[in-house]
Amino acid sequence: MDKDYEKRLLRQINFHNTSNNVLLPSASLNSPVSLQKTGDRFIPARAGSNWSINFHTINENGKSPNHSRRSKDTSADNGKDGMAYAALLKNELLGAGIEKVTDPQTEDRRFQVPMQERRNLFRYAVSSKKVLSDGGNEISPYSLSPLSNKSHKLLRSPRKPTRKISKIPFKVLDAPELQDDFYLNLVDWSASNVLSVGLGACVYLWSACTSQVTRLCDLSADGDSVTSVCWSERGNLVAVGTHKGFVQIWDSAAGKKLTCLDGHSARVGALAWNAEQLSSGSRDRLILQRDVRSPPVQSERRLQGHRQEVCGLKWSPDHQHLASGGNDNKLFVWNNSSLSPVQQYTEHLAAVKAIAWSPHQHGLLASGGGTADRCIRFWNTLTCQPLQCVDTGSQVCNLAWSKHANELVSTHGYSQNQILVWKYPSLTQVAKLTGHSYRVLYLAISPDGEAIVTGAGDETLRFWNVFSKTRSTKESKSVLNLFTRIR
Repeated sequence: MDKDYEKRLLRQINFHNTSNNVLLPSASLNSPVSLQKTGDRFIPARAGSNWSINFHTINENGKSPNHSRRSKDTSADNGKDGMAYAALLKNELLGAGIEKVTDPQTEDRRFQVPMQERRNLFRYAVSSKKVLSDGGNEISPYSLSPLSNKSHKLLRSPRKPTRKISKIPFKVLDAPELQDDFYLNLVDWSASNVLSVGLGACVYLWSACTSQVTRLCDLSADGDSVTSVCWSERGNLVAVGTHKGFVQIWDSAAGKKLTCLDGHSARVGALAWNAEQLSSGSRDRLILQRDVRSPPVQSERRLQGHRQEVCGLKWSPDHQHLASGGNDNKLFVWNNSSLSPVQQYTEHLAAVKAIAWSPHQHGLLASGGGTADRCIRFWNTLTCQPLQCVDTGSQVCNLAWSKHANELVSTHGYSQNQILVWKYPSLTQVAKLTGHSYRVLYLAISPDGEAIVTGAGDETLRFWNVFSKTRSTKESKSVLNLFTRIR
């Protein structure tokens, strides 16, 4: 080689190296390792590369449209298998130290690969990072497994069985003359496992234990019809609201009427028991509270606040507050010492029939709006503040909380006619159930908290298994729950 050419070439190389050093930190200017780490900008460093793993991480973390479209069709089991495989890769490549696979909705963000490393297929420098040790718990040198101790624990960790909600009702009953009226409440399930249904002018009782059907009352002789039914907390008394504004109290065991309460001038579409007190809401815009053990005139409390028909009533689990919804798009909260509402919520844009108090969080109230609103809203009645809101896309007819898990079910009308199961507070859909051809206007939950029954204008009652009877781990381990700490 020509000596002049060789001198010029070496001069260019030295100039190139000094210009690169200007961009490096001052502590690494005199370090020969730092120059070695930068590597060539065009030729990837192949030391320690595993192409099959690198390609897998790109497909897994890339979130391409095709991948998201395929992920919707995969089952929950495949999703957990993929998470377990991804956790193994993170253990072996990144030293994450994951010992168990968590729920995908609550997965720890610390174990996710940073964005700059997700698509880095070609590496231009050999990384000096070493995989974290297992804290002395090393695998035996005679082991044939290439996995670390953390990965062994990950593979041996118990997996929670996948929850599967059947999309098909386990029972369907005919309900002729079940009215297709949004403002009525014609289905209720008692604590003694008996279902009451208002069909036309009659109230029928169906025993879930024996499947026997009995007719409790017939109002056709009086020219009246049933507009609401509601069981007492003990399940021995059933209140029946009528189109003419009467409220009848019936003994289900004896099959006889105990009393008939008047006071409303229009149909009674909503009923709610609070121990021995019965609250009734009517189209006359009044809410009447009466004690069934004393004469109605002495115990009557008249609650005035709604400007249109009252279509939803629910007492809180602690029996201290009554929530009412009306066709005036308002949600009120009442207490036992005032004749005017103590809280008013006016964010709904349609009638509020769906109301449910949470049995898991004190003061948490959920409400749903009609066709023009379509939203489920959550309220903190302790601070009078709105919490969350989700647009369901269709009319919200009913709401009910699970007795064991922090979940709730909603039934819908125009235009989906579906049943949705939600997880709170993430508000992710657990299941979507379809089958009714009309609006799902009626909902009741079984006394054991596992099954629900839905009714619609298609004159059918459908029974679904939607909730699990096992309590959530978060609730059972709460330090505030004193009963779980008694030995």
